[in-house]
Amino acid sequence: MENKHVDIKSLSRKTLSNQVIDEIISLLTTGQLKPGDRIPSEIELMEICNVSRPVIREAMTSLEVLGIVNRKTRNGTFFSDRVGSKPFSMMLALSATDLSSIIETRVALELGLITLAAEKITDDDLAKLRDLIEEMKGLPTEDSSEVDKEFHKVIALSAKIPLFEAIIDPLQSFHQKVLEQIPLEDRNLEQTIQYHVDIYNALEKRDPIEAYASMYRHLDFVRKKALKNLKK
Repeated sequence: MENKHVDIKSLSRKTLSNQVIDEIISLLTTGQLKPGDRIPSEIELMEICNVSRPVIREAMTSLEVLGIVNRKTRNGTFFSDRVGSKPFSMMLALSATDLSSIIETRVALELGLITLAAEKITDDDLAKLRDLIEEMKGLPTEDSSEVDKEFHKVIALSAKIPLFEAIIDPLQSFHQKVLEQIPLEDRNLEQTIQYHVDIYNALEKRDPIEAYASMYRHLDFVRKKALKNLKK
């Protein structure tokens, strides 16, 4: 396989591994290499960056943990073809104690997603949402969190944004912590079902403005209840 010529500047001795990571990532951001391309070998990187093999290996291990590169024993190391969930999981883990920030991040992301979902959603996606609403109506308690998570996941995936797909599961996992802040006696299944019916109706009409407004009313309802209990 022919190696592509890449340009990486020589590094100082300070935080060498982190600098190597920055320089390797810059190969993507500058367009010198693309997702799926082979990264220069350890020996090549040692010469280009003027650092030792342990430094290169430390940097590559970190990039592999983050899911940015994939090591193939005989063929070398390659940039991942698509973004995985690990970087987002770590980012959210570092914010795990800032639940108000997680709540508002979810609101900001989902309001954007639903406008795109209204334009792209398929009949199959709508059928899944209908089934989930029916499942929600049959719940024995006020706790609709699991069905609610699946409902929002269907909408997020229907927006068809590959980059965002990597963040859906970790974001939902942390949002579960937010829902846990709302006691069952403070939940209102009937109202929750109505919010979801309104969202579904807007999506069925492929109306991004109505979908945005319906989603905002639902998320604002959850946000206010969660923040109220966080302040206690």
